[in-house]
Amino acid sequence: MYKNQKSIFYLFNVTITLILVNIFIFIIFSLLLLTKIISVDFIALKPSNILQGKFLWTFLTSMFMHAGFFHIIANMISLIFLGSFTERLLGPKRFFYFYLLSGIFAGIIFVLLSVFIKSDFNSYAVGASGAIFGLVGLLMILTPNLPVYILFIPVPIKMKYAGVIVLFVLWMISVLGNIPIGNTAHLGGLITGLVYGIYLKKKYKRKTNYIKRIFS
Repeated sequence: MYKNQKSIFYLFNVTITLILVNIFIFIIFSLLLLTKIISVDFIALKPSNILQGKFLWTFLTSMFMHAGFFHIIANMISLIFLGSFTERLLGPKRFFYFYLLSGIFAGIIFVLLSVFIKSDFNSYAVGASGAIFGLVGLLMILTPNLPVYILFIPVPIKMKYAGVIVLFVLWMISVLGNIPIGNTAHLGGLITGLVYGIYLKKKYKRKTNYIKRIFS
């Protein structure tokens, strides 16, 4: 689905680069927050801030900040597997832009739904999971029958079911455990991936059908 052309994107593994950038920014932002040089509002996405026209750059910065060590580890493990595979399918340049747009659209939907469903209005959202769920949504369309292992389920699950199962489990954990998980951001990323996957299927019908057959 991409042309083999010379570009700076072809000089690096985008997935590995994104992981390194996530880790680096997590360390820097954590130090800045610890020393109180900046506030969390400067980094994390908060709907009430956005709707007042404040800290609009947090749509981007929040994607590269995480709530703690285990949060970033879980997301980076997911990114190394899903990202590496998706990067090979899309090509590095298309993958890079899709990853960023998935994270940004996940943030936009997080903000919009905070108004419509009257929740998360004053909550902070951080992490790469919105963008990662974008990858999940895309793969649900391009490789629906690809067997994958998720969470603690010991048997492989088809990709077309995996995204929905993970989203549901995280939602239940947040509700039952009263844990602040950005479920609406995850949903936003998933929807972005599904929409882009449908677009690719229509534009590159022969190539996407070939990919579907290969990874079934």
